Amino acid sequence: MNEFRTRAMTDDLALYVHWPFCVSKCPYCDFNSHVRATVDEGAWQAALLADLAHEAQALPGRRIGSIFFGGGTPSLMPPATVAAVLAAAERHWGFAPGVEITLEANPSSVEAARFADIAAAGVNRVSLGLQALDDDALRFLGRAHGVAEGLRAVATAQSVFARVSIDLIYARPSHRLADWEAELARGIALGTEHLSLYQLTIEPGTRFATEAQAGRLVIPDGDTAADLFEATRAMTAAAGLPAYETSNHARPGAESRHNLTYWRYGDYAGVGPGAHGRRGGLATVRHKKPENFLSAVARNGHGAQSETPLTPHERATEALVMGLRLGEGIDTRRVAALAGGIAPIDARAVARLSAQGLVAAEPGRLRVTEAGALLLDAILTEVVSDG
Repeated sequence: MNEFRTRAMTDDLALYVHWPFCVSKCPYCDFNSHVRATVDEGAWQAALLADLAHEAQALPGRRIGSIFFGGGTPSLMPPATVAAVLAAAERHWGFAPGVEITLEANPSSVEAARFADIAAAGVNRVSLGLQALDDDALRFLGRAHGVAEGLRAVATAQSVFARVSIDLIYARPSHRLADWEAELARGIALGTEHLSLYQLTIEPGTRFATEAQAGRLVIPDGDTAADLFEATRAMTAAAGLPAYETSNHARPGAESRHNLTYWRYGDYAGVGPGAHGRRGGLATVRHKKPENFLSAVARNGHGAQSETPLTPHERATEALVMGLRLGEGIDTRRVAALAGGIAPIDARAVARLSAQGLVAAEPGRLRVTEAGALLLDAILTEVVSDG
């Protein structure tokens, strides 16, 4: 049995749980989120537990290293449902020492009031969707909270949870470098251990996409966005929160263990509407629409829409694309093992990009340099071979 297979069998499992409901739909959001007048919380708890049991049966003999409640708005979940899911996960698999349990939350006062109960349910890390530290920007982004409310939520989270991360969105229309630097400095000063800092992108099917197509919304051009990106990397590094992934920054040791499982291409189970998973060479997808998910669980005992075997080339390519987002890069020997012998890497492209200082190729490892981070998408296009 080779080194990769041994490690794949002993690595801890990650679990993703999707709660699809939101109070309102943000105009930039293309996630699987839905607004419903009422939610049958008992039915949803039962459905999530059934879906979880299906994944546990398919993934025996593992233990959980991290759990992530995403959405939607998981801070709208009843704490009793959070507790029930965590108890079931521990019963089915068992938890690794120091298990990381994250829940995404909006910083509204209503949701912040639930933080203590959510922590009591077992969550030990919260990811707060602050999104901006400017009231005009928050209104533009369709957020229901203001800056003052958001700052109170951060303080509440820091008093309740062992670990706190905040999200901010930059490269908004007319976003000036000096304004972003001041906003980011304020965000860093909040003292959280982790920052997720995203450039605003116009996603198909969103209200912002409609606005952009009509010419009513224009985001910064490439040069301006590049300046904002480089300032972001410099400021976070200087503050001791260097980028460990394209958009994620943390104090050393405070990286998101759950997201690292994705980027390092480990196994993860996905339950709840629209959730994706990777297990044993299968790509799993749940029914996306909440009502369809509930119907599938009632009919089949789980919400899976498809479980598709991935070819060795597909698995290796996914590992390569995900892993090169990380500052640490990828283990080329592991990618080769996934591919069944030869990693889908264009050696001539790597040599050319290495000479330009955009990638660093070392024995058994390939990574994108700091100079290349801004050009990641273009680099991936060149480096990943079609086989």
